[in-house]
Amino acid sequence: MKKERKAFRTRIVWGWTELVGLLKDGFLFAVILSILIVGIGLVVPMEWTIALSIVSILMVVSGFYYLGSFVYLSAAAVFLGWLMGTNGWSVDFGFFQYDGLFFSWNWLLPVALITGAIVLIEGWLVRKHGAVSASPRLEKSSRGLMAAFYNSKRLWLLPVLLVVPGSLVESYAPYWPQLPIGESVFSFILFPVVFGFQNRARKTLPIYLFPLIGKSIMIAGGSIIALALGAFLWQPMALVALLAGLLARLGISIFYTVKERQGNHAVTPQALGVMIVDVLPDSPADKMGLIRGEVIRKVNGLTVSNESELYEAIQVNAAHCRLEVLDHNKEVRLRQHVIFRHDHHRLGLIVVK
Repeated sequence: MKKERKAFRTRIVWGWTELVGLLKDGFLFAVILSILIVGIGLVVPMEWTIALSIVSILMVVSGFYYLGSFVYLSAAAVFLGWLMGTNGWSVDFGFFQYDGLFFSWNWLLPVALITGAIVLIEGWLVRKHGAVSASPRLEKSSRGLMAAFYNSKRLWLLPVLLVVPGSLVESYAPYWPQLPIGESVFSFILFPVVFGFQNRARKTLPIYLFPLIGKSIMIAGGSIIALALGAFLWQPMALVALLAGLLARLGISIFYTVKERQGNHAVTPQALGVMIVDVLPDSPADKMGLIRGEVIRKVNGLTVSNESELYEAIQVNAAHCRLEVLDHNKEVRLRQHVIFRHDHHRLGLIVVK
């Protein structure tokens, strides 16, 4: 928000956007995933969830959401637990001591399946919400003009019900409800699954870029599940699925990052008119249906080529504004709106200067 105010003298995205979306966007998926995990009976070791908590906290605190994909966090938790268990390392957290975990195909398969499902959800959330909260930034183009790029940085939390062996939970919480099945005892824990997303749209408008990235992530998530199911025939496929998913997700990030750095900015000063960087929510411009990347060619019948001419033309008819706009396909559309006394004096437009 501070960067938006510094660059555009106003805040564009609502200050509580990320906090509200933290739980709201993925709540339904959390319920569905919890039902599937419990219904299928996917049991994960408590030690893995502890390691997952550690790496997730480090990701959130660092704010480096480029490595916030759940497949990164899940694989890091497996590696951290295995590394500590193999070398006999331990960490004393005061109320319990963490000794890592030993490698086993029995728990790696459920971990791989859950990871694939959450990556699938991650892709859907990026596809649906990645562009909505993308915040514009200004930088100089290759021609030395001010141009805009969009930074999308999101964090999601899914409260997922996990099934864990009950021995560790029982030792620290003897009254915790448990489910005995045969000679084994299991516990249900509501685990806060956290994952993040960060990417930059420069060459492509956010409305087109982030759905593509989200679709690619969904394909990666589906591939993890498909490969993990192969573990019923050959157990090492669970590990192959986790590693393949990690490499696929890394490849998606590298591909789109490199692609966006090449070529010209999508939002840059235009000879045809004034290009829109962003639109303030609930403003006259928003009510007129103006969107990022469109070009305002005429205002109240006057041709405009820069910000000054734009606002001078608005004053020609301060009560009723009529715009001639070029959309993303360079097709002309007319938009008009009655300007009321309390409306934003700049129509709520953020434009390239």
